[in-house]
Amino acid sequence: MENRLRRRRVTCRIPLLALGMCIGGMAFAANPLVRMHTNLGDVVIELYPDKAPKTVANFLQYVNNGHYNGTIFHRTIGKFIIQGGGFTPDLQYKPTLGPIPNEAANGLRNERWTLAMARTYDPDSATAQFFINLDDNKFLNFLRPHPDYYGYCVFGRVIRGMDVARQIGSLPTGAAGPFDADVPVQPVVIEEMAQDADNMADGAPAADVAVSARPGNKTPKTTKKEKIHG
Repeated sequence: MENRLRRRRVTCRIPLLALGMCIGGMAFAANPLVRMHTNLGDVVIELYPDKAPKTVANFLQYVNNGHYNGTIFHRTIGKFIIQGGGFTPDLQYKPTLGPIPNEAANGLRNERWTLAMARTYDPDSATAQFFINLDDNKFLNFLRPHPDYYGYCVFGRVIRGMDVARQIGSLPTGAAGPFDADVPVQPVVIEEMAQDADNMADGAPAADVAVSARPGNKTPKTTKKEKIHG
């Protein structure tokens, strides 16, 4: 009788162990990482396909087909945003694929160090251009399904190289090409952007790591009233 009870206990434990291993595997599934190598240094970005699947797929398509290589940050505004991915160093527009649906209603907010899509007034007009928030820009968040309030889709966060993003945002700017302001005088070139299997940017300072891998922490308020045009 005692032997039969022992056998029953063992057979009951095996499925629970297998289930635990399965759950543990899902819990540690890694989000895609992208390394952006610029002439001022590297920035590593974590993407959130569970929150913005279409946006992440679109971004990775541009990454993997080399679209971003050789483009610039054509708009930088300190304590607001740095924007790039659409123009060559001589400020020629780079052709893109078609626009994608706006996933701004995914619960992620335009907080400092988050990555979001630029667009026109039409909520569903984003293509390749993106921006990194240098501050908590909550007026860019989704409020309701109306063009004036739809917001800008957050789909990732800078997890390494915030010092590089800060440096880009602090560069002197002026008018150039089709833009009447905010173009860095010193061109900031994205020399290469590629998916990254590593968790850290080589040589990045240990202290320069995002506190949270997900938007949600409070950051200073901003009074900047800008729109992001793609």
